[in-house]
Amino acid sequence: MERVKQNPNKQFYRMILVVGIIFLAFNLRPAITSVGPLIGIIRDDVGLSNWSAGMLTSLPLIAFAIVSPIAPRLGNRYSNEGAMLIGLILIICGVSIRSMSFAALLFLGTLLAGVGIAVLNVLLPGIIKEKFPLKVGLMTSVYSTAMGVFAATASGVSIPIASGLGWGWNIALLIWVLPAIIGVFIWIYLHKKRRETTTENERIYAEKTGGGRMWRSPMAWMVALYMGSQSLLFYVTISWLPEILIDYGVGEATAGWMLSFMQIIGLPISFIVPVIAEKFATQWGIVIFLAVCGISGYTGLLVGNSHVTMVVSVVLIGIYLAGCFPLALAFLGIRAKTAKQSAELSGMAQSLGYILAAVGPIFIGYLFDMTHSWSVPLVTIIIVAVFVMLFGIGAGRNKYVLE
Repeated sequence: MERVKQNPNKQFYRMILVVGIIFLAFNLRPAITSVGPLIGIIRDDVGLSNWSAGMLTSLPLIAFAIVSPIAPRLGNRYSNEGAMLIGLILIICGVSIRSMSFAALLFLGTLLAGVGIAVLNVLLPGIIKEKFPLKVGLMTSVYSTAMGVFAATASGVSIPIASGLGWGWNIALLIWVLPAIIGVFIWIYLHKKRRETTTENERIYAEKTGGGRMWRSPMAWMVALYMGSQSLLFYVTISWLPEILIDYGVGEATAGWMLSFMQIIGLPISFIVPVIAEKFATQWGIVIFLAVCGISGYTGLLVGNSHVTMVVSVVLIGIYLAGCFPLALAFLGIRAKTAKQSAELSGMAQSLGYILAAVGPIFIGYLFDMTHSWSVPLVTIIIVAVFVMLFGIGAGRNKYVLE
């Protein structure tokens, strides 16, 4: 009789846990993807150059690189649930501060939001490995797809909110504190329930990490380089695709919706890739398929001169980016034997990876400033896509990081 009474409580807790994970995913991208369509407006309003406007996308990535090695320790000290609350509160503070029309506050708020997102980014794969050890692929699919939905929504509604409704870019950025506020309430509940639901996996995860073995693992380096190079392409695309499309002759609102469409079109791939990846010993086939889509898409933007070519290219890029990121997340679980290893690998991969990613938007903006053309930046992007494929083949081998 006692077990029957406990089951509904455990089921309710797990349901709230899944909802909590989804709301964490809702907060992983809008603070960044909402900036891309608005970057030209913000640049002109605040008086920024193209390279400094690119910093609005690169600053969170710099925060990711700095905070990622620290995040597992934060989870150990305050519990994963407590660390999630800290991350969400930082996102709320950062998004609120950067919505003011001052360059210094714009950059400071962006950095704070990036620190908060970094905490969620690093610990979320570990939480999934702990709480759902037999469903890593499925839960990775769930949260990566949820993340993609809100990322696409943020890109699509930014211009309509700012210009269509006449609310300005400030409100178009500020509105994304709402999912973080809701997430805080959910994780307050989960934090209170933490001690009642501690599992053996969580106790293992809570052990002190360290030793530096992960940094000596060739496989860990492949995962980290794959994570970083595909992230570089994602954030470059989020930052500059609208400007590239405007050069095709489309309006600002259309360019914003095309960026949103790019992300929406890839949602099925985002869900399917981790599930498929978990079923195979190697993931080379997935890596190569995605690489063909990405290289073809960016090449289409480079050599195409019609709106049909533009749309096809955006579709291919959408499939590519939507598949690469969840595959990188899946590697964090697939290539680790335990939740502790997954957290260490996540910290290393996202630290090293986002150092690479942070360079992208600034460097591409700089190339455009120097050449006044998108040809050289697009050629550079295609070269990076080739390296993404090579790193993915390395990470896709049937091997664990510490063996």
